[in-house]
Amino acid sequence: MPLKSLIREFQEMKGGIGSISRRSFEIKHHLKGRSSGVVLDETQLRGDSQEQQQSCWANMPPELLRDVIQRIEASENVWPIRKHVVACAAVCSTWREITKELVDTPERSGKLTFPISLKQPGPRDNTVQCFIKRDRTTSTYQLFLGLPPTLVENGKFMLAARKFRRTTSTDYVISLNADDMSRGSNTYLGKLRSNFLGTKFTIHDSQSPNSGAVVSTSHSSRRIGSKQVAPRMPTGSHNVAHIAYELNVLGTRGPRRMQCTLHTIPASCMESGGSAPTPTEFSAGTLEEISIPHSSVLSSPRSRAAVADCSTIDCEFASGPLTKDGPLVLKNKAPRWHEQLQCWCLNFRGRVTVASVKNFQLVAATEPAQPVTQSDHDKVLLQFGKIGKDMFTMDYRYPLSAFQAFAICLSSFDTKLACE
Repeated sequence: MPLKSLIREFQEMKGGIGSISRRSFEIKHHLKGRSSGVVLDETQLRGDSQEQQQSCWANMPPELLRDVIQRIEASENVWPIRKHVVACAAVCSTWREITKELVDTPERSGKLTFPISLKQPGPRDNTVQCFIKRDRTTSTYQLFLGLPPTLVENGKFMLAARKFRRTTSTDYVISLNADDMSRGSNTYLGKLRSNFLGTKFTIHDSQSPNSGAVVSTSHSSRRIGSKQVAPRMPTGSHNVAHIAYELNVLGTRGPRRMQCTLHTIPASCMESGGSAPTPTEFSAGTLEEISIPHSSVLSSPRSRAAVADCSTIDCEFASGPLTKDGPLVLKNKAPRWHEQLQCWCLNFRGRVTVASVKNFQLVAATEPAQPVTQSDHDKVLLQFGKIGKDMFTMDYRYPLSAFQAFAICLSSFDTKLACE
């Protein structure tokens, strides 16, 4: 059977489910309007119940059902047409289990399908191209999958964050829902917290990817008398990463220098055969099946600290001693000063068009004695850059997830009093 006819029949089946739901609602409404003493024919209710449960699609043979879903999953590679794969998982529990079994992780397939994909490592062989929209009036940031709207009509909504200023710190709350940023919501994924100077950041995850996560010691819970009161959060708050920006005590003009330590990702994941933690489902309290809506020439740098896109080889940024058994440490590639353009330059491969101090590229920091090839040295795991007044690109790959990459990029937006 052709694939298009399968999808067409599947849509007709969805219409049939809707008519069944309307019929059941009419029966319930009819029963509600009757007296409590009225006795109905039991066979009538049993027949309506069987009509709801039985369907030619729900009772398909497992082999045929697996073949249908596998063909849909293989053909619908990009959004928005990949929503058909998600629709298959929403039919019933049997369809859901088979769909989840056939859909591979982003690391292997390079595809983002379900919300849990946002917390799984990206692909190894290529990058996931995203863009971030900033709204200054509401202090919100939205992450979309795909190219900027100037190149394509719409992007697929992924994550949203809102900035909350506090007395001694700043919080960026990250959520699956752009309309609900509360920490008590079941769409809450985590947060990014900065210190007063904006030089150190901590990424908190709502769930622990593995045992390497450090449980937060902040005031997430408090004691009243002898009883401990749990915070209004769906899950815990786990310290999974630290981001540090180097202090600019002398006030010299130049690009920012940053380093990111990922406590839940071992440094050995970058070796051949290494692996990174890959959660398969959200912890209790977080929605797993959630409806994610989908939206629809180098400029002159403003300062000598801005970084522009240029095809040049970067300089090496020396770091401290590292170990294979320790956490993965990322450092920014040091740009090179371009005399003709009079700005700091990095090779963003055309993904960045506006020079900005916020632009950066992160690579894995290696041990001094460890041999590193030029290809491994130039392998950018995360890059972030400006393309408009409130538009930025974000490209990430293994071992980072979309959630981790988004949180790291949010740190670049925060004001840094002692770094510039």
